[in-house]
Amino acid sequence: MKAALARPIACLLLALGLAGCGTLDPSQRTGAPTAPPEPLVELVVDAPGELKALLANNLDLARLTRLAGQDSVSDPEVARLVGAAPAQVRELLETEGYFQPVVQVRREPDTSPPRVRVSVQPGPRVHIGRVTFEVEGELERQASAGEPRAQAVLAALRDGWQLQPGAPFSNARWSDAKAAALAQLRAEGYAAATWSGTGAQVNVNDDSVRLFVVADSGPLFRAGVLDVQGLEHQDDSSVRNLAGFEPGAPLTDQLLLDYQERLQTSGLFDRASVVLDPNPEQAAAARVTVRVHELSLQQATVGIGYSANAGPRTSLEHWHRRLLGWPVISRTRVEWGRDRQAVEGDLSTHVKHDFWRNLLGYSVERQKTNEDTVTSASLRLGRSQDTPHRQRFYFVEALSATRTTADTHEQANALSGNYHWGWRQLDSNVLPTKGYTLSLQSGAGRAHDQSNRAGAFARLYGRTTLYRPLGGHWFGSARLELGQVYTANGVEVPDPLRFRAGGDESVRGYGWRTLAPRADDGGVTGGRVLFTTSLEAGRPVSARLPSVWWAVFVDAGRAADNFSELKPAVGVGAGVRWRSPVGPLRLDLAYGNETREWRLHASVGIAF
Repeated sequence: MKAALARPIACLLLALGLAGCGTLDPSQRTGAPTAPPEPLVELVVDAPGELKALLANNLDLARLTRLAGQDSVSDPEVARLVGAAPAQVRELLETEGYFQPVVQVRREPDTSPPRVRVSVQPGPRVHIGRVTFEVEGELERQASAGEPRAQAVLAALRDGWQLQPGAPFSNARWSDAKAAALAQLRAEGYAAATWSGTGAQVNVNDDSVRLFVVADSGPLFRAGVLDVQGLEHQDDSSVRNLAGFEPGAPLTDQLLLDYQERLQTSGLFDRASVVLDPNPEQAAAARVTVRVHELSLQQATVGIGYSANAGPRTSLEHWHRRLLGWPVISRTRVEWGRDRQAVEGDLSTHVKHDFWRNLLGYSVERQKTNEDTVTSASLRLGRSQDTPHRQRFYFVEALSATRTTADTHEQANALSGNYHWGWRQLDSNVLPTKGYTLSLQSGAGRAHDQSNRAGAFARLYGRTTLYRPLGGHWFGSARLELGQVYTANGVEVPDPLRFRAGGDESVRGYGWRTLAPRADDGGVTGGRVLFTTSLEAGRPVSARLPSVWWAVFVDAGRAADNFSELKPAVGVGAGVRWRSPVGPLRLDLAYGNETREWRLHASVGIAF
């Protein structure tokens, strides 16, 4: 009954434009699967390694293996393709550097569809025998005249040529080498560079290939007009001062990229681009177009966070990027937490022509531990220089601090001159895996304590952190921190100039600022020397969660009155790091060998 109704239903669907009308295929009545159509030709390739895929994907015969379900191919057409295959095989193998292959192509009898077998013995691969690299244009004239920069560029160009003698030859490597050399030449300021001629001469007698390349450098592009676009509130000089080059300077790619990065990190712009006009007729004084988009004139940020050091906290930060219409940036930050309250800020000029800015800074801070409370106020006047990798800051500072316990009240003042220097070379500032940081601080001045003792003092401090891949998706980091305060006449310096250890970013497994000498009242006080170190190894939890890491670590260190009394406390543990969309989160569980207790260290910060 169902079969009898099938044809009328199909014809009704045809009338509605939804199906065809005819006798139903038996497979349609039974629900049996339809067999896949056969290819017009079956191709079998016998060749080593990557050459097999090269031939199977690019021979004309291979096209017929991808044509299925069509009318069969005629015998004369198969014979034509079989006859043309050996030449095609040789052409394809030559692109990979094989110039003496043994090729056999035959059609196997009595096969349906027709089966064609291609057998290849590629023979020896040619290697680079000799490279002739010449240049024309301004670079050649400058180098011949003995100009040091041009000679260095030419030497680097030849040394950086990718196909050196002895390297295997292939068309892809040949093309890549030419593209890389031309890009390197253009990056050195010759933006209109082209190839005058290139050639590869194969000698099958010794399986070598000789390369000839002649580059026309064109003119050297030098800085001319600086066209600044996109300014609304800021001065033109705030952009030009960050250039770092004078008119006539060679416009290399690195020079322009450094300029662009300085603009993006200046605190004035959220976007910046630096583009060279590659018109060779204007190369002697080339136009450089600088497009910027300013950050808002004023900005306020509210943050909340938590750390095992200072407990929960909230903060408010305000920026004004052109205070009272002057080229001055004002920054004010207020933080209120369980164990730390602070107001700090600074006034800094826009970057000057030499990348330096003048700065006036201030801070008022209160830090509380289980044993004491330290209140301090400072005023700084100096100059700072920030580049993508290096930071420098020299300043004069007036500092006053009071340390209070249940039984004592200590107060000290200091006036000092200071110099801070830092270097950062990291692959990521949020979750680094390779690189290092180095911070060095020095200061000297005169201190006065509550006992009316006064005298000179000096302070040295250094901290370095190294990040390295360890293999197997593991990454390691190592930290070393050292410091010492030198004083005359037994004078006490303000507590912020002394050292304490313990807690996050110091020695985990111990309380914040607890690894320090004991004062006469039995409470913890700042030490005159500091040593801490840390070793940590971590890896992503899984490939699907690359921003979530787990880690193991060991920390050691302490602050003391002198190095002979310094006995490092040790903490070991494990933790999790998460680079979350709202901010970095860190959770560590550490065991302190002195306290014989486990301690949880957590920190997270979120800005709005």
